[in-house]
Parts: sequence; structure tokens; C-alpha cells
Amino acid sequence: MTPAMRPACLFLAALAGFLGTGPAFAERISNPVAEFAGIDKITGRIINFDVYIDETVQFGALQVTPRVCYSRPSTEEPRTDSFVEVDEITLDRKIRRIFTGWMFAESPGLNAVEHPVYDVWLKGCKAKSSVPAPDAAKAD
Repeated sequence: MTPAMRPACLFLAALAGFLGTGPAFAERISNPVAEFAGIDKITGRIINFDVYIDETVQFGALQVTPRVCYSRPSTEEPRTDSFVEVDEITLDRKIRRIFTGWMFAESPGLNAVEHPVYDVWLKGCKAKSSVPAPDAAKAD
């Protein structure tokens, strides 16, 4: 090795060491069900509800549609997030998008949907739900 090559080799060795010794992150787990909680501010009732990915569930005047719901293996620090679209059905029966974005179960106040009457936030992601899957309902 020539003296001119030495800095480049040291840099590559340091880079390989840095990449090889950093924390290993497992793949995100893509779940078929997003679990939400919602509050009706008029009655004070909190409702938990499951929604299958790419399906829409109505909560009061809101329609909640999760597009993805990711979690991590139980061996890692919990990080659960879902990309969600929320529409409001207005008094004149029009549908108006009021939220599009990521919700984080570990930080429910960060991107919760805050509406004058209803609030909705992500509680978690699930592999199964007691609610029948949309395909099962269509098969009946």
C-alpha cells in the first residue's frame, strides 16, 4: 500500500466498522388492522374500534381509513405508526378531508384528529381483530 492510499483505506475501514457496529433495526411489521380510540365530546364516551387496512369505518361524523399500520417486533422499543385519512361528513352531506398523515401510538397527541365534536387517535396495530374481515363479510 502506498502512502497516498493509506487515508482512503483508513476511511473505508472506519466506515465499515461504523456500519457494522451500529444498532440493528428489524424490519417493520405490516399489520392488517389498525386499532383506534375516539371520544365523543358531547357524551364523553370513549370508543375503541378496529379498522382493516384500506377499509373505512364511520365514527360519528368522521370516516377513518388507515392505509398502512406498522409495528416493530416485541424485542425492540415499541414504535407503532399508521398512515391515516379522515373525512368529515358535513351537515349538508358533503365529504370533506380533515386529516391525512401519520399517527403514532406512542405519542397519541402528536397527530391525533381534533374535531369540534370528535377526537380520534391510534392505539396500536394488530394482526387479528374480533371484527370480521371485509372479505369474510362479502363471502356471506
